This record gives sequence, C-alpha cells and structure tokens, in this order.
Amino acid sequence: MEAEKGSNVVYSRNVIEFVAVATEYCVLIESAAKYQTGHLVEITRKLLALLYLKTSLLPDIQPALEEELEKYVNELDYNVLLDKWLHKLGGYDLYHEVFDPEIQFGTETVTASISEGLLDIYQVLKDGMTAYSLGDEEIMNDALADCLAQFRNFWGQRLVNVLRALHQLYAAGIDWEQK
Repeated sequence: MEAEKGSNVVYSRNVIEFVAVATEYCVLIESAAKYQTGHLVEITRKLLALLYLKTSLLPDIQPALEEELEKYVNELDYNVLLDKWLHKLGGYDLYHEVFDPEIQFGTETVTASISEGLLDIYQVLKDGMTAYSLGDEEIMNDALADCLAQFRNFWGQRLVNVLRALHQLYAAGIDWEQK
C-alpha cells in the first residue's frame, strides 16, 4: 500500500507538508479567539511565511476532473470568522496597500484589511483542505491544483501583502495588551 501511495503526487513529501501547513493555518484562523492578540499576530506572521514557502514548493498539478470542486466555506462562516479577527486587531486591521494591479501605476491610495486578506486565504485553503481530506485521489489532486492556481492568481499576492502589514506591526513593537 505504501508504494502505491508514494507513486501519486498527492502523497508526495512537498504536498503532505503543504497540506499540514495549510491545515494548521485554517485551524489558527478558526481559533483566533483562544489567543492573546500579540501572540496571534506573531503566530500568523510566521505561519504565512511558511505557507508561502510550502506552496511555492508544490509541483505543477493539473486538474483530473472536469467538474468544479464543492465549496465548503459559506458567507456566514466567513463573516463570523472575519468579525472575530476584526475584533482582535481593532484599529490595527487597516493598512495602506502597496500593490493593487488595478491602480499600480496611479497615485490613488488603497486601504486594505488584514482580517479580510487572512479570511480570503482561509476560504481557498479550507475549501481545498476539506476536499483533500475526502481521500479520493482525483478530488485530492484537483483540490491541490485549485489551491495552486488560486495561489498564483489571487491569494499569493494577498498573502505577501498581509505579511508585509503584519511585519510592520511586529517591527513597530506594539504593546497589544494596552490597545
């Protein structure tokens, strides 16, 4: 059985490590209320950097199925978690966006939300990790292919933007207990 699993990309080392980090990220997003804000920001900052690395190490994965995968995160789930993160970050949630492809060469300033960026990443990963956990190799493959495609086109940029904002908070030495 082990040799059989070893031959499929969905069981490769880089994939398993990505799945572990993506799952850990989803658990963190869901359990934000359990942490002091300073500790939560620190864990999130480190986990985002690791998530970027592990996603970058994934092999190129092509979809196996024609139909689209089921979505598991609904609007209510998203909004409940978003509210928890907004409450945790308070006035530190908003930051000035540096890269927005729509206006990258303009003079307009864009404000973004750390919480919203984190939840946008969560939504893609939670849908993917839930599908991956079903154990059907074609669905697992397509869950990974979708996560990777969306990383390239959407959440990878969100991740580096949010990571930059979290780094700024880290470098500022904010006393989260006084906020």
